[in-house]
Formats: sequence, C-alpha cells, structure tokens
Amino acid sequence: MRSTFSGLNTMVRGVFANQLSLDTVGHNITNASTEGYSRQSVNQAATRALEVPSIYGNVLVGSGVDAMSLQRARNVYADKQYWAETSTHEYYKAAQVNYDKLEAIFDDSDKTGVLNAMQDFYKAWNDLSVDASIDSKRVTVVGKANIFADKVKTAASQLQDQINAQYDDIRISVSTVNDINAQIVELNKNIMGAEAVGAQANDLRDQRDLLVDKLSAYMNLNVYEDDKGMYTIVSNGISMVNGINKLTLEMSDPYANKTYGLNDYSIQIKESGIAFIPQNGSMKAQLDTIAEDKTYIDKLADMSAFMLTVFNNMHQQGAGIDGTDGKLGTYTNQTTTYAGPTYGINFFGDHNTLYEWDNDKQCVVARELDATQTITHSLDMEVVKDADGNPVLDVDGNTIYRPVVKIEGTEVANSPVELDGMNIINALAINEKITAAGGTSLIAARTLAVEKEINEADGSYTGSSVPKVNGSGDGTNAVNLSHLFNIDLSNITTTATINYTSQNVPSKDIPVTKEENRPTGKISLNAFYNSVMSDLGTNAKSIDTKESAQDDLITQIVNWRSSTSGVDWNEELTNMITFQKGYSACSRCLTTMDEMLDRLINSTGVVGR
Repeated sequence: MRSTFSGLNTMVRGVFANQLSLDTVGHNITNASTEGYSRQSVNQAATRALEVPSIYGNVLVGSGVDAMSLQRARNVYADKQYWAETSTHEYYKAAQVNYDKLEAIFDDSDKTGVLNAMQDFYKAWNDLSVDASIDSKRVTVVGKANIFADKVKTAASQLQDQINAQYDDIRISVSTVNDINAQIVELNKNIMGAEAVGAQANDLRDQRDLLVDKLSAYMNLNVYEDDKGMYTIVSNGISMVNGINKLTLEMSDPYANKTYGLNDYSIQIKESGIAFIPQNGSMKAQLDTIAEDKTYIDKLADMSAFMLTVFNNMHQQGAGIDGTDGKLGTYTNQTTTYAGPTYGINFFGDHNTLYEWDNDKQCVVARELDATQTITHSLDMEVVKDADGNPVLDVDGNTIYRPVVKIEGTEVANSPVELDGMNIINALAINEKITAAGGTSLIAARTLAVEKEINEADGSYTGSSVPKVNGSGDGTNAVNLSHLFNIDLSNITTTATINYTSQNVPSKDIPVTKEENRPTGKISLNAFYNSVMSDLGTNAKSIDTKESAQDDLITQIVNWRSSTSGVDWNEELTNMITFQKGYSACSRCLTTMDEMLDRLINSTGVVGR
C-alpha cells in the first residue's frame, strides 16, 4: 500500500516537472523575438530515494524528480567582449557619419565648392594678365574673388553648424545615459529583492543586460556583479552605477570660443563637478569630431590668411591703371602736376590695415594705420640677391634692382590685433576701395619697374627720375598673383618687397619668399587645399575600413552570444514534444495507479457479502 502511494507521489512530481518544462518552453518560444531575451531551461534533479525493505535487505526506491531552478543560458565572457567591442564600433560609426558630412561640405564634384571657386579666381587673374586694361576682366576678378571668399565663409559656417549639432547630440547622449543608469539602479533593487529567497530573476537580468548593451554604445565600461546580484558599472575608473547608487552626467555652462565663433561645452559629473571624458563609444567620437571639425576651420583660416598676407603682399608690389601712365607717385613735368597710378594697396581686407603672418602664434597680426584712414606710400630700390646673399645679374652682367614698397603711417590705439580661426575668415573681404565705383582700376596687375641710372661701382642709384610702370595693358603682376595659386614657393618671382614704418614700430621688412611667413608653407594655395582634401579622403576611407572590420567582429560576437542564449525553434519544438510525452506518460501512470487503488479499495474483500 505504501509503495502504491509512493508511486503516485512520484508520478505527481513528474507531471509537475514536465508541466514546468512545458511552460518554460512556451516562455522561450513566445520571447524568441524579444530583444535581449536569454533562453531558459529547467534544472531537474532526482528527489531523495525512499528506503524499502526487501528479501535481501533494504533497497532505495526513487521518489521522482523536482525542479531545482530555472536557469537562463548566458555566456558572460561573450557579454564582456560585446560591451568592449560595441564601444569601439559605435566610435567608428559616429566618426564615419562626421566624415560623410565633411565630404558633403567640401564636395567639389558639382562645381560649386571651394576648389571650383578658387580655380575660377585663378582663371580670372590669368585672363587679366593677358590684357590688364580691359575693365570687364577686372570686374570678373572682383566677382570671382567675392565668390571665393563667400565659399570659404560658407564652408566655415557649415562647420560651425556641424559642431553645434554635435553638441546637441552630446546633450541627448548625456540624457540617455542618465536614463539608462537610473533604470539599471531600479533593476538592481528588484533583482536583489527577487533573489533574496533563492530564486533567479532571469527576465529582470535580461532587461538589465540589455540596458548595459545600450550603455556600451555611448562609453567604455567594465561591469562587476556583487554577491547580491547587483551590477557595478565603471567607466574611466568612475563608478557610474554602484548597486543602488548612481552618478549623474550633465553639460557644463557654455563658454565662448572666440577663435571658432561658437560656444563650447564639456561633460561633467553633477555630484562632484569634475569633468567626465569617455575613452570610447559614440560620446568619445562626438568630442573627437568636434575637435577635428575645428581643424578644418583652421585650414580654411590658413587659406584666408594666405590671401590677407601673401596675396596682399604680392598685390602691393604692383600698380593699378588709375592716374597718369608713366611715372609713379605725384610728380611735375614742366608746369603740369601729375598723379601716377596707385600702388601698395591691399586686395583683401581693410585698406588701412597691414596683415602679417605670425608663424609662432599661428595667427594674422593686423596693424591698423592712421586714424585719418590714410596711408602714405613711397618707393625705394634694393639689389636683388640670391640665396647666398650675392647680387643677381642680368644677361648683360648688370646688377638687377627691384622696388621696395614703403608704407608709412601711424598705428592707431590698441594696434596690433591678432586674428585666428573664424576671425581670419571673417576678415576675408575685398578692399572696399576696389569694390567702390571705379575701384577696379586699383587692381594691381602691372609690375613696378626700375628705371634709374645705376652706379655699378657701389650698387647705388643716381638721378632724380621716379620708377615707372609699363603701359596699362601690362599684366606681369597679375601673372605673379596667379602663380600663387599653382606654383610652389621656390618658383615664385618676387618683383618687390614690402617695408612699412610707423610711429610705434621700427621699419620692418615683410618678405614674401620666406616659408615661415606663409600660412600654407612652401606649397601653393591649390596644392595646400588639395592636400587637405586628400587627407580628408584618406581618413574617411580609413574609418570606413575600420568600421567595416569592426562590424564583422560584432557580427561574430553576436552570433557567439546567440548560439548560447538565443532561442532555437527546432530545439524548443523538440523539447516541447519530449516534455509533452513525459507529461502524458506520467498522467497515464497516474490513471493506471488510480484504477489499481480503486480496485484495491472498492473491489477487494466483497466475496460472500
């Protein structure tokens, strides 16, 4: 009789165990598409056997099965690999998006970019060099100069917008990270409470791991689990989540960045006020791309500085077609006073400002002269010397001289001003004297010529004649200016040097031919821009390659995780059939035992009644 009841108990346990396994299979199947879900299984163990006497002594008879726990399938090592590699993958993805935007800003394929504008500006000067007296060609130079300056400013403005958009994205990322951390803290509490009685909060753990998956996209992190089942999440040595406690990220107050004409921000920990600098993930990429976008503003500023310094310097070496052809300056011929053509003026920038490149500070030094907005020009001459300091001779063996343009004036108060970044770009505008009515005649296409009697003995010049220029059709200086676009420093012909004096600053030469006085170095402006675009293309291609390789690695890790924790329909259906058969078998045994008990109780001992 006892063995019969023991068998009933065994079958009841079997029914319950198979029922629980079927329920678990159903839970797996219904959550097969749930993000972050881990496959669960019932851990079963044989219950303690019963001691039953037999002819040869006591024997141990099995009493069935019990469910020990519900366990989720999870590969912790694969999780840690996924979190580490996801940070790197998201970094590359964010950098890739930024490069796509940069390539759109500097896209020259549609003939509307900076390169096309610069080439058109060059062509305008090249055309002017053929016949500098045609006003329509001078108007074209001004028009193309305006377009070029506008394209540079537009590209810089788009870079500013891109940087501001990145800061907006960082602000959203900070808010998202704070929300994720808050949810992880709540799950830590719930998991600790649920598992305090010995159960496994599998579904809650899945939700928490899914949140860590999402958090790893924003920053690098390490995850540790304590004996209560709660997570501690550390990034850069800072515990962002520690059990039921967390830190909060926030954006700092804006601080003006005058160099780039925008407001900068940093990420801070609200509770301590210290800066938080992620070492990986999309937030790190956002900070890095902001810095990189600023370097492209710097490149545009270098091109603008080239125009304000080197280009202006060469323009000052030529003369316009205003005034009376022939001698330069104001002079008297018999009884008539003539005013010669204008020379020594800026093409870009303010008329009364001298622009000089400071290579040490990487900035343009702008010296404003004369409060009365006037500048006095005078001419002198110097011997042309080679690299070794020896006089250069012409084909006839005569010493070659060239003019020295002297610009004299008094610096105004608070001069000089150092311009950098967007301040240089904003200063890139055509001299208002040139854009004024009739101002195109001031464009210095002609070269200053030296026509003085030279004393070969000591290299001095004699006579009272004033240096002259060729006819109005001369475009030699226009040729020199066009060379600045496509010819490197070593092949540039310097037809004059600039020397300025002021009340506050001693006489100072501004040579064109020294590399340290060129924002673009030795190479031409066109080569400088192409090198910048080449670097952009190379870096973008490199990021594309890295992102593709990292994507393949992430795919392998995801497959690795899925092979452990993913729900396999074939396996689950096989288990379902197995547990259903087990359930049916146990039920059938119960039915048979019930019939046996019924026969034993109700049908035994009724004979003779």
